[in-house]
Amino acid sequence: MVRGHYIFAMQAETHTPTRSETIALVREHIKSENLFAHVLAVEGVMRYMARKLGEDEEKWGNIGLAHDIDYEEYPEQHCKKSPEILRQAGWPEEYIRAVVSHGWGICSEVEPVERMEKVLYAIDELTGLVVATALMRPSRSVMDMEARSVMKKWKNERFAAGVKRPVIEKGAAMLGVGLEELITDTIMGMRGVSKEIGLEGSPSAS
Repeated sequence: MVRGHYIFAMQAETHTPTRSETIALVREHIKSENLFAHVLAVEGVMRYMARKLGEDEEKWGNIGLAHDIDYEEYPEQHCKKSPEILRQAGWPEEYIRAVVSHGWGICSEVEPVERMEKVLYAIDELTGLVVATALMRPSRSVMDMEARSVMKKWKNERFAAGVKRPVIEKGAAMLGVGLEELITDTIMGMRGVSKEIGLEGSPSAS
């Protein structure tokens, strides 16, 4: 399998970003509240998975936050403008590569090879399906939702038709996990940011 070409730029200084710096940078380029909620959801799942797998939570979380940084301003050049934006901010090339790899086969030739990259690739589209499923529930929440609810919606290709199910399946295969396990992990990660993404629900919901 061809991994595609990725040119690592030589840079005099790189800086490991903090979350507050990443939020500020992302907010410079993402004004849409819906898109910002999406990147927060992806961050939540990335952080959850990093904790589960014993990886660097800050690193994984910041990459999740920044993965769509060019999408609003340059939708036709998604994953192509991100490196420029992130290099100007002094981001390490390893982080930049991970951001670009989430668009593999869609808008990027960079194949996810590291575990962090595979997780991001697998869960990016899936968060959209989880959100759509949650909004159909009386509670409008992920807090009381289980993977089986998403699996039922999965079979209806007209539901959340924009979600690229083959990408999710390919991501799960890359990680060597079943689809239901991946969905469970995604829900758990999104529960941690449910308030921030508007899926906390109401205590009075039934």
